[in-house]
Amino acid sequence: MRIAVGGFQHETNTFAPTKADYAAFEQADSWPALQRGEALLSAFGGMNVPVAGFIDAASAGNTLLPLVWCSATPSAHVTEDAFERVMAMMIEDLRAAGPVDAVYLDLHGAMVTEHFDDGEGEILRRVRAVIGRDVPLVASLDLHANVTAQMVDEADALIGYRTYPHVDMAETGARAAEHLFRLVRSGQRQAKAMRRLDYLIPLTAQCTLIEPAAELYALVAETEGRMLGNGRVTSVSFTTGFPPVDIPECGPVVVAYGETEAAAEAAAQRIADAAREAESDFKEKLWSARDAVAHAIRHSAPGKGPVVLADTQDNPGAGGNGDTIGILSELIAQDARNACLAVLYDPESAARAAQAGEGARLTLSLGAKTGGAPDERPVEAEFEVLRITNGEFLATGPFYGGSRMSLGTTVRLRHGGVQVVVASRKGQCADKEMIRHTGLDPRELGILAVKSSVHFRADFGPMASEVLVVESPGPNTADLAKLPFRRLRKGLRVTPMGAAFGG
Repeated sequence: MRIAVGGFQHETNTFAPTKADYAAFEQADSWPALQRGEALLSAFGGMNVPVAGFIDAASAGNTLLPLVWCSATPSAHVTEDAFERVMAMMIEDLRAAGPVDAVYLDLHGAMVTEHFDDGEGEILRRVRAVIGRDVPLVASLDLHANVTAQMVDEADALIGYRTYPHVDMAETGARAAEHLFRLVRSGQRQAKAMRRLDYLIPLTAQCTLIEPAAELYALVAETEGRMLGNGRVTSVSFTTGFPPVDIPECGPVVVAYGETEAAAEAAAQRIADAAREAESDFKEKLWSARDAVAHAIRHSAPGKGPVVLADTQDNPGAGGNGDTIGILSELIAQDARNACLAVLYDPESAARAAQAGEGARLTLSLGAKTGGAPDERPVEAEFEVLRITNGEFLATGPFYGGSRMSLGTTVRLRHGGVQVVVASRKGQCADKEMIRHTGLDPRELGILAVKSSVHFRADFGPMASEVLVVESPGPNTADLAKLPFRRLRKGLRVTPMGAAFGG
């Protein structure tokens, strides 16, 4: 087969302070920089990303035709300039590839641009316009995708992750390859079915390591491959949605494919019914920064494993910039011992500390520089510079594992009993190497605050004595009822069992 391969990844928080311009897609961060042409086929070896899984599964016996692949750290809208430049490359390369038997795209599913509510729908529409209706078009999607009717219509299959933390991204790419092979070899399209839920799920409640998501995704896996009605179910995806997105089609969706319409419809209805039954179980306890730090100080003990504080509202993986200082301020104010916060985004402070050198003491205005929490002011204090690195290291955890991370100049600072890992590039703290490469073993800490919502659980969860989700200032609002939604569809419940929007 001749299979065109590309990807365009962005998770958009429409309430975030900073947009994703073209430069954000060009640079390497937690994932590789923009790849185009033959370099794309060798850039992802061993990484837990969908395109890597697809390439591994599809390389033998097929000709892979690389297009363009890029991603940017989650933020506010993708600029029109960035979207159009990337799509111009993708379409140019697709036309240059000549006739293809199929197209695979590594997408997120929650992209909003300055000029399109539905970024992925527009990507798929433009690709479909080139290849026509007879060539199979398959895309992998993030579990947090806000799947739209246009996405389902334009693609022959949408294959979503089943884990959060997303430890199955490469596996999802491989599943997409298997479905694509089936479509090409059979020469037949699968029947489609879509069900949209009528409530939003808070991001931290979507974790598949806990209930009710764990049971729901077990049902998804068990349903795929079953005979339902008069045919076999060939694929089922349940995307729990990315809630801080003010568009009408925001929210959880079930998409199923089958040999017959009855099979696809039955599968989609089965998962949707179970998800509706589980609505009241999608609850979460949110701690204030003050209470969380006080609790952590009382309950931390040597050899017990750190009490982990999830700074979810400033998660760079959900549109935060990673520089709010609510938890840091409380750690210092309450004189926490053997505590660390990671990773704080502050290139100015990192540069000053690096210039001063290891062992130096200097007064810094740390964090709170990007407007993620408008009422905050930087932490003004004297810090000791413990370690300086170039921010280059190999991630080893289940989420980022295999990725060569690039955080720019990175320093580890200390004020009293509180340490801070400060980087020059944004990055969600979801891998122990983000701390360990600075010479600090996070397992030996009493308290660890991470700029993350859920992905940290894959690597830090097993060593944690306790995990607290903290409602500290930041743009990724944890309590969805506090978001100033304007454009959601009428009747959608903004929180599980909550009031209906527009009602």
